[in-house]
Amino acid sequence: MQMSAPSTATPSIAGPIGRYRWVICGLLFFASTINYVDRQVIGILKTTLQGEFGWSEIDYADIIFAFQMAYAIAFLFAGRMIDSLGTKKGYVVALVIWSFAAIAHAEAPVFGVAAASVLAVIGLSYSASVAGFIVARLALGFGEAGNFPAAVKVTAEWFPRKERAFATGLFNSGTNVGALLTPMVVPWITINWGWYWAFVITGALGLLWLFFWIPLYTLPENNPHVGAAELAHIKSDPPDPPIQIPWLKLLRYRQTWAFALGKFLTDPVWWLYLFWIPDFLNRNYAINLNTIGLPLVAIYLIADIGSIGGGWLSSAFIKRGWSVNAGRKTAMLVCALAVLPMAFASRATDLWAAVALVGLAASAHQGWSANLFTLTSDMFPRHAVGSVVGLGGFAGAVGGMLIAKITGYILQTTGSYIPIFFMAAFAYLVALLVIHILVPKMEPVRLEG
Repeated sequence: MQMSAPSTATPSIAGPIGRYRWVICGLLFFASTINYVDRQVIGILKTTLQGEFGWSEIDYADIIFAFQMAYAIAFLFAGRMIDSLGTKKGYVVALVIWSFAAIAHAEAPVFGVAAASVLAVIGLSYSASVAGFIVARLALGFGEAGNFPAAVKVTAEWFPRKERAFATGLFNSGTNVGALLTPMVVPWITINWGWYWAFVITGALGLLWLFFWIPLYTLPENNPHVGAAELAHIKSDPPDPPIQIPWLKLLRYRQTWAFALGKFLTDPVWWLYLFWIPDFLNRNYAINLNTIGLPLVAIYLIADIGSIGGGWLSSAFIKRGWSVNAGRKTAMLVCALAVLPMAFASRATDLWAAVALVGLAASAHQGWSANLFTLTSDMFPRHAVGSVVGLGGFAGAVGGMLIAKITGYILQTTGSYIPIFFMAAFAYLVALLVIHILVPKMEPVRLEG
């Protein structure tokens, strides 16, 4: 008797679909929130720390540059680490490193004495405070680089393709919540207890998150909270081919370069918001530590709408029968056009007009980012997603290194944000053009080992 070959398709299971995948998305949301709280504290305290330690704009730019450099280097390996260790262990490693690094900022002027001596040996002359913060930011960059490769890989593991952009938008909105909470919490802590405790308290949040992540997370097929119907839903896409590809071979593919160049051209704009907008508000509108909370909260509340809305928009297009290519790129075009008014923010005479323009641009960036991240899981099999996101994160962080230096020198010499905001406004249209040239049809990659 002839036996038929077993089917590799995932069976359709009748019954209500569970929702535990959204619990996992919630954990990613809180990890991204903490990630952005820890990296943004220094931006909120820029004026305070400059006043206490006498930093120049170049000093501050070099401290930011150190974070971006470490973030870039670590991103090259973070994705591969996540692919090798798995998302559960990989997230634990990343959280431990970045949480202790965030706390270490409080003692930066102390160990900065030794750091300044070491840096002097290689020809870099810094004060003890600058050297200490450079070292702390280096460590923070190495740890924080693990967050997004892990989160995007978790999304690919837990969500079918049609839900990924929305899920990515949800967890990515945690970056806005983090950026929103920081100006509410950090000034209060600083005013009442000093900047030292602002770093200690916010840095400890990541260690608290691990108490939830470790017991709640496993792969969906091993998770007791996932029923048969939800597992079938998660696995409803065709299975990925079981091919392992050497990391450097990913550079052969146009799809890798499309994602990486998209990150290189647009990530620096978000770094600009995170590390320099408090200074912009202080320079142009005399906003200080006591009054900075409300304008920044407004900016990131607006940004949160874009993070969820951008992912929802492309998913809505696809559910209406649009191709993945058309749905993603149309949503990205909408976001790119919405950033253009940012060019006029530095000329606004009214504080709230400037806040509205920056908020709109930040919202559009987050919608853009949700779709850009999702391109990786659209074009690559799940086992390669972490590595591709790592390569793209490296490119974005290199762009962030450049914007830190450029912004520092422009402000030191001109004191104006006009040329900086003009570049930011047009970056997304350029990036979308590059992506479309490289992947006009967004074909899935056929990896060869």
